[in-house]
Amino acid sequence: MAAALSLARKVAYDAYIHFAEDDGWAMASHVALSGLLALFPFLIFGTALASFLGADQFSETAVHLIFDTWPEAIAGPLAAQVQQVLTIPRGGLLTISVLAAAYFASNGVEAIRISLNRAYRVTETRWWYITRLLSLFYVVLAVIIFAGISIVLVAVPVALKFVETRSSLLTEVLQLVSNLGLYGTIVVLTAGLVAAHLWLPAGRRKLWDVLPGILLTMIFWIIGAAIFAYYLATFANYAATYAGLASVMIVLVFLYMVGVIFMLGAEVNAALMKYRVRRVVKAGIRTGSLRRALEADEAADI
Repeated sequence: MAAALSLARKVAYDAYIHFAEDDGWAMASHVALSGLLALFPFLIFGTALASFLGADQFSETAVHLIFDTWPEAIAGPLAAQVQQVLTIPRGGLLTISVLAAAYFASNGVEAIRISLNRAYRVTETRWWYITRLLSLFYVVLAVIIFAGISIVLVAVPVALKFVETRSSLLTEVLQLVSNLGLYGTIVVLTAGLVAAHLWLPAGRRKLWDVLPGILLTMIFWIIGAAIFAYYLATFANYAATYAGLASVMIVLVFLYMVGVIFMLGAEVNAALMKYRVRRVVKAGIRTGSLRRALEADEAADI
């Protein structure tokens, strides 16, 4: 137990010190601001592309997938503004404004990539145009996934009416899909975090290398969102301080908190890989002593 606590303390200390010394707080604000600036362009571009693909319910699905994991006090006003923006008629897919929206949406992906490079302590070796094209590809891929989900959600009720008198098993499966709700949002969020940690930053990582930080991100996201929602309901009075900018400031503060949690999750992954924790734990299980495995690993570095 003492060896496990010592190892956990080393990992936590290393993760936080590297986060603080490598401008983690500033990078978290960069991620927050870039994410907010990318949100509307992403939804505008997504609506145009989804309409081209025949997914007319894209905006409603995207709003649910993005905002269902946010506190209602934050998500409610912003979701209403988003719906207003997306109901404005626009031109075709290949217009200057829509293409510009895709470019600005990719800025959010670029901010995440840069912050992950810092957290994982790697240097970007790819050309700038390669990383920008990859960011644009991820934006388009996210739109296609959201559009596919919206098509499925529209098709499920129709399919239910068709099969409910023919197959009870298929009916139960379709009802489960139609009732995914928040669980579906969590699945999409988790898949997005896995993809971001594995493929956005430079270098290569295995799935097991990134799962601990992703799990911590999810846990502290839920805890942080609950605490922030309680703070808004109990103590905060942003309207008195920021007047008409209150809703924007609330979203920025929330996204800043999420950015800190996201980067710390990556920092924990980097610290776990630095101290080869997975290998040490496996050796400890094999030998029956975590302390001996830790001492042997440290001796191997000398």
